[in-house]
Parts: sequence; structure tokens; C-alpha cells
Amino acid sequence: MMMMRRRMKLRVNRSQLLSLSKEETSGSFQKEGTLQVGRQEAGLTERFCRLRGNLLFILKKQAGELEEVLLLERCNVMKLPHNSRRLAVSFESGDPPVFLQSSSSAECTSWLISLRDANIEELRRRITHLRTLINTHTQEHTQTTTDSPDNDGGAGGAETAATVSPLHLTVECHGLDIIRDKIQIHISVIDTHTHTVRKHCSAEIAEGSDDGVFLTSVCFCDDFPLYRHCRIKVTIYHGDDSTTVSRSFLGFTSFSIRDVLRVKEPHVSLSLRTMDGVNEVGEVRVSRVQMEGDGESQTPSEHKCSTLCDSIHGSVHDKDNSPMMRALLCAQVSKVNRFKTEDQRWLLVREQMSETPLSFSLPKQLLSLLTQEHTNRIQEVKELGDLSPHWDGLRHDVVSHCNHVTGCYQELLAELEKVSASSCFKSSTSKSDRHLQFVPTNLHTQRMEVTSPDSTGVWYDVITFGAPADHHQAFKHGGLKKLLRKHTNLRESCVSYSQEESSRAKELLTRMAQLQPLVFGLAEELLSVAQELNAARLRQVLGSLTEQTEQFVHALKEELVKCALLEIHNQCIANANSSHVHSNGLLCENCPADQEQDGGRHDTEYDDEEWDRVWVNVGKSINCIVAMVDRLQQQEEQTVMSPEPQEGDTNSQNTASRSSCSSFSGCTWQEHLLPLVVTLRDCVREAVGKAQVAMTFVVLQEAVDVTVAQGPAHIAQRRHAVFSQALSAVVCGVMLKLYRGLEDPDFLRQLHTVGVLAQFESLLSTHGDEIGMLEDMEVGVADLKRVAFTITEAKTEQPDDLLPTLSGTWGSFIVEVPLPPETFSSLPQELKDGLLIRVDPVLFNIGINQHQSYAERFGDCSLQERINQQSCEHLKAYCNTLRDRLPDMAGIQSLADLLSSLERSIEAKKRKNVEVLWIAAKVCRKVNGVRLTSCKSAKDRTAMSVTLEQCALLRERHTLSQQHFSTALDWMRRSRLSWGQMLGCYTQSGFPVSGLDPGETPSELPQCLAPKAPRRHLYPVAFLLVTSHLLVLWLILSLVILLAKYQ
Repeated sequence: MMMMRRRMKLRVNRSQLLSLSKEETSGSFQKEGTLQVGRQEAGLTERFCRLRGNLLFILKKQAGELEEVLLLERCNVMKLPHNSRRLAVSFESGDPPVFLQSSSSAECTSWLISLRDANIEELRRRITHLRTLINTHTQEHTQTTTDSPDNDGGAGGAETAATVSPLHLTVECHGLDIIRDKIQIHISVIDTHTHTVRKHCSAEIAEGSDDGVFLTSVCFCDDFPLYRHCRIKVTIYHGDDSTTVSRSFLGFTSFSIRDVLRVKEPHVSLSLRTMDGVNEVGEVRVSRVQMEGDGESQTPSEHKCSTLCDSIHGSVHDKDNSPMMRALLCAQVSKVNRFKTEDQRWLLVREQMSETPLSFSLPKQLLSLLTQEHTNRIQEVKELGDLSPHWDGLRHDVVSHCNHVTGCYQELLAELEKVSASSCFKSSTSKSDRHLQFVPTNLHTQRMEVTSPDSTGVWYDVITFGAPADHHQAFKHGGLKKLLRKHTNLRESCVSYSQEESSRAKELLTRMAQLQPLVFGLAEELLSVAQELNAARLRQVLGSLTEQTEQFVHALKEELVKCALLEIHNQCIANANSSHVHSNGLLCENCPADQEQDGGRHDTEYDDEEWDRVWVNVGKSINCIVAMVDRLQQQEEQTVMSPEPQEGDTNSQNTASRSSCSSFSGCTWQEHLLPLVVTLRDCVREAVGKAQVAMTFVVLQEAVDVTVAQGPAHIAQRRHAVFSQALSAVVCGVMLKLYRGLEDPDFLRQLHTVGVLAQFESLLSTHGDEIGMLEDMEVGVADLKRVAFTITEAKTEQPDDLLPTLSGTWGSFIVEVPLPPETFSSLPQELKDGLLIRVDPVLFNIGINQHQSYAERFGDCSLQERINQQSCEHLKAYCNTLRDRLPDMAGIQSLADLLSSLERSIEAKKRKNVEVLWIAAKVCRKVNGVRLTSCKSAKDRTAMSVTLEQCALLRERHTLSQQHFSTALDWMRRSRLSWGQMLGCYTQSGFPVSGLDPGETPSELPQCLAPKAPRRHLYPVAFLLVTSHLLVLWLILSLVILLAKYQ
């Protein structure tokens, strides 16, 4: 089979081709080796390939039959970004691409260079480059003057170095009278100096105007360098049918940027020619668009339709091209629209949808922290030593739970590491995958920039993602709210302690373990010194013993010990006859065995002063020892101060003195101190025993509360997964809001004074599985209250150093947002000092699909009503705090009317009352909050909501004319539909994607993001047409028939 240009076949003897493949050529035009070859990425087969000149021969074996020959002409060879060993050869004729895969990355690079060098277009570019070098070298000695101002001003070198971006052009296609339905325009940029071709954008025009004119616009922004020496290539295709992937080449033309800038006429007219450059098939007119002044452009006045341009290259304007934005956003897709305002001026609207690496980076960090937290908890409870059988059972439950969770999370983390190496996005078709539980579904940033003659660069951001829910575990038994409520009702008597209290308990246990040996050791040393009859040494040891005992008593004055002992006593009474059940999450706290042996009485009231008497007895014991030593030393001093004996033998005097010192009431010093030291030991031992019991209870109860008490392992894992999805979305939104507000002092003051509002907009229905999703989302959003942000200084401006990091433990996570040093230095001192930024999340839900209609008519909407009511109260509290602390903030005084309207809308309880969502969104934007929108998979309902919101913003804030409102809504809806299919959000077959060849997966996107087979949903139409009365009658008759049948 011979693959040549489209519609051209060449009859060649197969043996001649095989002989030609064995001929020797020179240089880089000869290469051979074994490659994996195929027309689709999924089905590659091993073939032997020979490159001879500009022909690539594909054989079944090295000495086998010839299978295919590729002519390397008008083609593009590129390496796929998600696979360093795979190449793609695409043809301008529209033929399907050919995929080649080598055994190593180095071999792939070698084939890439050889194939590109063998391309005829590359050879032509080299010849042109050599001619340019020769002409330049020849003219260097003769050129003595520079270009005049009329000739663009300045020397050629300066002209080359200066960019002409941003540049807005309109492209009109005339003379295509036979084409009325659809064409595709592809724009490429040719750099005549570097001889490179860059695909800039492509657009699909559904239908032309009445006079056969197809109009689109092209926007070259600041981040896309465009020079005067560059040429623009325009290629026109005809899409034959919207349900097929075929297309036919119509023609192409090219023009120089220099010519467009020099021309005095309103437009530049170019001939649209066929592939061979001989026949003319139409005309292309290029005009430069002026956005200044009154918005008048050189576009003919009769074309008043909106224009658009898809773009699949980097980010947009200056701030979006900053290191922070490049680190936060990836796989950006953008579109530019032009609409007329009410005063007939142009409005430039740029839509941008991006993915984010946070989809995987934050879940991986969360899994690592949870794994480490559970590992540390195992170590903590194991260090408690020997325990009573009951408490050892509690410890066994904690260890078993933590081991199970740790094993699961380590497995999930390993799977995420593999997937995240090639993707930063989870499509809706993967929402039930077990290894992607913690990853948010369809997480995107939906951004809109509005530029008008009166304002530039006004941004509106919305984060869209699938409702945070655990689709892997499904919703047969409800969502998190229902599961947690059921579990909590079964263990209402269980006491819980905070992590801070558990830390204090562990510190007290450690302190007692250090002080008890010291006190006992010094007491023994005191008795030894007393036997030596060394008064000075005795006083020194007594001072050390007194000091350590006072520290011991001070440590025991912990109110937590007293409260824990009281709780132990109460639980002993409540559960005296119950038994402990292991590993089911429903723990019954029986009275410990050692408490029973200590004589604890279950039938009497607990004495609140009992613990106080225990540590007071320790203090009294040491005071008795001090008093006894004072009496002994007093006796010694009295003996020394007695009248000196008359002169006599010195030995007899010393003997008398020793005898008097060693006797006090007929006993030695050691005999006097021994009973007091024994009492001290007993008191210390009793205090340590009770304190250890109490603090062990606190540590175990805290461990139980954060592990087993949260329910079985699957409930805890479900909660962690839902929280992870919500966390990734809100961190992305907060970072975008922070980057946009770095130059706003009021917003920065709001961050460290009040915090940031995160408004979740949910479009889930209260019917079927979506009830469980909404219950999951409610708990996940509420858990975000325990998250705080802090701003740090980044080490470098590399993307990895600008990604957020997560720290802390469950219930107290902190997200560190790094900023470049220059940006960090301009922040207020409070933020530079690490002051925490709190998040206030609120959730508003209004179901809008057909299932919500069924729920409102026959079901229960109390869950939605309760969520909206509670969120309204939280939103009012946040706004009141903001008004009290920042009364001078712009627009703060108008919040009262909006909040009143929101409250009235919620109380009205209308069906599908989307006014609740609109008012909540207005309040959120007033207070510089983060907007997040979601439905089941963040596709249809979410896209409709975001598109309607953006068009409403254009009408309310930028005077979009009413007659163009529907046009804008339609164009923006189409862009999201095409983006969704491009990124795998939609799976509807047959819909052509703007900016991509139909039926072709973009090479810039990972394979896992390619559109998959559609999932069809069939609904019984007849059932939906039945009225409510007939439905009730049908249910009654069905019940009667069933009862009669089983009787």
C-alpha cells in the first residue's frame, strides 16, 4: 500500500520498492531499525522500518514482505508529551496519523531527528535559510542606510527583536459559494529566521453569512511572541458532516506580518489556492482590529456577528504568564469572543479553562500525612506499656484500625504516584475507580477576562469540579451525613478528648516517668546520708529531694487528671455490667480491672476532692521529712552549744560528742527518717498510679475518637476521600484569588483579619443516589473549617517550589502557599509573620434536573432546605464579622439588602429556586470570596450554570447588549461543549472539537484524557407523562394486586 498525498495513487512494482529500500543513501537520510507501528495509539504492532531519503519503508520483518511506504512530504513529526518513546507523523492532507514507538527514549530522539531532516519541507526551509544567509552576507557590505520611519522605523536587527504582540486580526473567507454549512480555519505562524512552524489556533465556523462570507478573528497575546518577519499561514478545510470525522482540504494562503502593519488599505486581500499552488478557490481578507477609542475596527460594518478563536498554547497575559500561574495551571484551553455593547462598542471576552496539578499533588500529600499520623498513633498506644485487659482491648482496636487504614492508604498512594506521572486530571468516567477515590473529578478553573475601551483585564474566576463524594463505595446506605449520624447515635455515651488534651496527657506521663525515679533515688540517698551523720550533706540532699518533689506536685496539679478520673468513675457506673466488644467501632468503656482492685466503689458518688488530697499528701509527706531533719539538726546544735568539758583527754570528748549526736530519744537519725520516707514513697506511688490511669484513659480515648470512634474503616476512609476532593478544589480557588489580589491592600487586610469565604454552589438533586452525594458533600465542606492557610517565601521560582504544601494532622491541617521572594516582600507584615488565614465554607444547593422535579413533587427536599438555611446563617455571620472589622471596605454596606433577599428566597421554598444561587454568588463576589460550582460530574449542569453566570456578568457589569445576549450564551455554551469533549469530560460521539482535527486525539493531551465510548441513559418517557393522580392510583392498584397474590 502506498501512502502519498490525498487522492493521489501511484502504481509501483512491489519488488522495485523493496529493492529501492535496500539502496544506500548518505548522511541522515538513511536509518533502519525495529519499531512499533500503527494508525492508533492503542494497537501498535512490531515492524521493521527503513528510512531511505524521504521514503519510510515499513516491512513485516527485516527481510520480509513490504507492508507500507510513507512519503515524508507535507507532514509534521513530533514526540508525544506523555510518552518519551513514541512519535506521531501527521499529514496536512488530513490522512490519519502514523504512530511510531521505539524501545528507548534515546532511540526515539534519533528517529525524530532523522525523520524531520528527511521531510521535504525541512529541506526547503534549509535552502531558504541558506539563501537568506547568503543575501544577508552579500548586503552587509553595501547597505549603509537604515529603513525610514515609513518602513517600520529602525534597523533590521531592532525590528526583528521587537515583538508586535498583542495583535488582533480578522480573517474573512470569500468566494466559497459552494460551501454553506461549515468550514474550519487553521492558523499557523512561520518564523522565517528560525524556520519553525507553530500551530497557533483553529476555529470552526458553523455557517456563513448570506453573501457567502465566513468570518473569524485571531488574537496573538503577549505570551505568544510574534515578530515582523513572521508569516501567518491560513489553511481552510471543509467539514463534510458533523457526525463524521472526515474533512476535505479547500486551500491555503500566507501573508507577512510586516505587510499587514504597513498597508494603508482597510484590509489585505490574498488568494486562496489549492495544495499545488496553481488553482484559486477563493479569497481571504485580513484586517487588523483596533480595540482603542470607540472600539471601531476595520472590520466591515455589515458583519456584526460574534467572532471567536480557539487557542491551545500557553497562558494568556502578563500575570497569567507569571511563575505562580504556570505552577498552578496546566493544559490551558482558551477562546476569544467579541461582542457589541449597548453603545455599539466592542467587548473582548476571553474564556479560559485549565486543569491544575493540585488534583493529584494535594491528595498525595494528604495520604502521606494520614499514613504518618496513623503510624505515630500506633507507636503512641504501644508505648503505654502493660494495661488492664479492658484497656488492652481498646488498644488492640486502635492498632487494628490504624494498621488497616495505613495499609490501604499506602496502596492508594503508590497507585496515585503511577497515574500522576502522566496526568493531572481525573475524568468523570473514572470517578468510581478505587485508586482515584481521593482525586477530585473534572477539576477545572473557569476564568473569564473582559476587556473593553473603558477597562482592561477584569477577571472572573469559578472553580468547577464534580461534587466531592465517594462514588467507589456508592450510596446504597446513604452518604456520610447519614452514616455518621447513625454511628454517633449508637455511641452517645463515649467521651472524647481533643488532640491538645491528648498531648498534655502524654507530656504528663513522660514527666511522671522522669520525676518518680528521681524522688525515690533522692529518698534512698537521704537515708544513707542520715546513717553517716553528716549534717551538711544531709541538708544538701534534702534540698534536692524537696525541689524534685515540688516539681512532682506541680505536675500533678493538672485539672485534666481530675476530670479524667471523674469520667472513669462515671463510665464504671454506667457500664458496670457490659462487656467490651472488639473491632466493631462501638466501644463500651468498662471499669478497668485495676480500678476495681483499688477499691473503687461503683455505687457511691465520686469525691471531687479525692485527687486533690492525693497530691496534697505528697506535699505533706515531704514537709514532715523537712520538719524532722530540722528537729534533728536542732538537737545537734543544742549538743554542740552545751558547756565545754574541763581539760582532759581529747578522745574522750570526741566520743561523748558522737554519742550525743547519734541519739535522739533513744533512736538514730535514720530510724527517725525511715517511716517518713516510706510514707512519701507510698504517697508518690499512689499519685503516679492514679495519674497514669487517668492519662492513659485520655490518650486511649483520643486515639479511639480519631480512629475507631469515627466508625468502621470504610466510613473513615470515605470521609477522608471526600475531604481530599473538596480540599483540592478550595486550595486551587484560594490560590487564584490570592494571586489576583496581591496588589489589593483591602483584600490582603481581609485575609489576616477575617479570612476568606469559600462558597460552594451545588446543583445536585434530592433524589436517588444524588442524596448520598449531597450528604457526602455537606460533611466534606464542613470539614474545611479545620483548614487554615499561611503564606511562605519560596526558595526559587521553579514550579515545584511554588506548589502548596500540606502539613498537620486530621482536624488541624495547614496549607502553606509559597510566593516568590519579590512578591512575598510586598505583603503586609502580619502575613509575612505567618498569621493563619481561616476558611469559612458555605454550601448552597438547588437541584435543577428532572430528578429534582420528581423529588419536589413526590419526595423529600428537607435536606436541601436544611443545608441552605444553615449556610445562610453562616454567611450572615461572616458578613457581620467583616462589616464590624472592616467597615470601610468597598461595597460592604450593600450586603444587608442582599442577605435579606437571600433569606427571603430560602424561606419562600419555591421549586427549583435558582435565585438562591444567584444571590449567594453576588454576595460571594462582593466579599472577595472563592466561587466553586459542582454537580454530579461537573459537566452539563455545571457548564450551563457557569455560562449563564458569565453572560449575566457581561450584561450587568459590562453593558452587553440585550440582542447579543443570546448569541453570547450560545457561543460560550458551544465552547464549553467542545472543551469538554476535548478533555474527556464529555463522551458524546460525533461532535467535532474546535481546534482539533475531527477524530484525532490531541497529541498535547495524555492518552487517558481521550474521549471514551458514550454512556447512554434511557428514561421511560411514558412514565414521565403520567400525571400525579394516575401515578398514585397505579401505586394503590399495584399494592392491592401484590397483597392478593401473596395471600
